[in-house]
Amino acid sequence: MHVLIIKTSSLGDLIHTFPALTDAGKMLPGIRFDWVVEENYAEVPSWHPLVDQVIPVAIRRWRKNPLKSLFSQEWKKFRRQIREKKYAMVVDAQGLIKSAVLTRMARGLRVGLDKKSLTESLARFAYQKTITVDLKGHAVTRMREIFARALNYTIPNPDVVNYGISEEIKKSFSVKEISSNYLVFLHGTTWVTKKWPDEYWEELAKIAAKAGFKVFLPWGNKEEQERAKKIAKHGGAIEVLPRMNLTDIAGIIANAKGAIAVDTGLGHLSAALDVPTISLYGPTDPKWIGTEGQKAVHLLAKFECVLCGNEVCRYKKATKVKPACFANLTPGFVWEKLWGLIKC
Repeated sequence: MHVLIIKTSSLGDLIHTFPALTDAGKMLPGIRFDWVVEENYAEVPSWHPLVDQVIPVAIRRWRKNPLKSLFSQEWKKFRRQIREKKYAMVVDAQGLIKSAVLTRMARGLRVGLDKKSLTESLARFAYQKTITVDLKGHAVTRMREIFARALNYTIPNPDVVNYGISEEIKKSFSVKEISSNYLVFLHGTTWVTKKWPDEYWEELAKIAAKAGFKVFLPWGNKEEQERAKKIAKHGGAIEVLPRMNLTDIAGIIANAKGAIAVDTGLGHLSAALDVPTISLYGPTDPKWIGTEGQKAVHLLAKFECVLCGNEVCRYKKATKVKPACFANLTPGFVWEKLWGLIKC
């Protein structure tokens, strides 16, 4: 059986889908997948051993000039790729109008969420078969349920999350010769409210250096690069990495002794690679989107407006740190939790 997955972004959402593929492989021997994904994440699906072909799409870029894109050779190539095979099933694992449009273009039994399970209910008109999932479950659980109900099997070992990233695949990540005793600080995220205070990162970097660890700081944009440079000023054992693609960053993370992450896709990748990972949450709820893994631990801030869900902090009282909700997640406390994980 050959199945096409429509799941275009983001990094965390793609990683959340991996355990569903692992389940399917256990329950349906011989199943294989192709995957439609945003061009910026085209490396990621190939990390799962059951994925054969990755079909890049550039919706984010094409939206900027839709008329020109519609008549471009790039668009024609994508249409040809997505329609080249007739699949046993086409699964829209995103449930948005944009993913439903892509699902409608493919050839095969089109499967997606029903009206009750969709946030964009118009998407349901693209599907020939609809399924129901509990929207209150964790993102990993929802993905496992979608594939189990679409492909008609019972989820094996529901309490065990297996991302399926093999040791062979981890070894294929290209990594330069680096220290064998290092940590990774995954400090970059989208919302202002999800950013752990800069001064806390700086203090944690000092603690790590004193404990004999080198610290690597990846970044994905100019703002994150400047933050990384600021943190790196506080110790000679702290290094700002050059700009890297996702595969190279995965290689750095996979060989780390541990990682500290905010609510970011790289945190989910770290957990999927079985690296001891401490993830820090304030405005968002780890119950729904937290890192899942055998060596992943969530630390949720304690504050009067925690889990606000706001992209911009609206807390008006004077506080020593910003965002205010992270005040109690101090560097010393975070280090204690990470050290406990590393020693296990």
